[in-house]
Amino acid sequence: MGKTIPREEFEAMVGQELGVSDWFEITQERINQFADCTEDWQYIHVDPEKAKDTPFGTTIAHGFLTMSLLSAMVYQMPVMEGVVMGVNYGMNKCRFVSPVPVNCRIRGRFVLSKFEEIRPGEVQTTTAVTVEVEGREKPALVAEWLGRRYFGEAA
Repeated sequence: MGKTIPREEFEAMVGQELGVSDWFEITQERINQFADCTEDWQYIHVDPEKAKDTPFGTTIAHGFLTMSLLSAMVYQMPVMEGVVMGVNYGMNKCRFVSPVPVNCRIRGRFVLSKFEEIRPGEVQTTTAVTVEVEGREKPALVAEWLGRRYFGEAA
């Protein structure tokens, strides 16, 4: 869990980077487990032999696996004091810009774009997210992520 900061301090971070997550390794086992969970066993993800003959030259992570790891990455970012619950509200934009090859590492970079009070005890944040692939210039994913945070009695 990231550092807890006062709500006013968090809100003042609009336009600033919240932080960068640790690296997450994308192993074939992780890819296979995601394939089993989602029932998406396309060979480019789970068959290393067949994947050798693709433009990728190896298996690649599902785009939705990359996106789902945002949940783990964001836990390392600062959190507002008094939040009792947070929920995903969706994405305004999400693009899978480049593939994530097996046995590479990815990390998330988070910039707070917008902070708005929806009603007393409930705020919505818009966060620009970039998932970087270690050693590559082009990111794997860029997204505009919406989250709702609830304080005290509002939850």
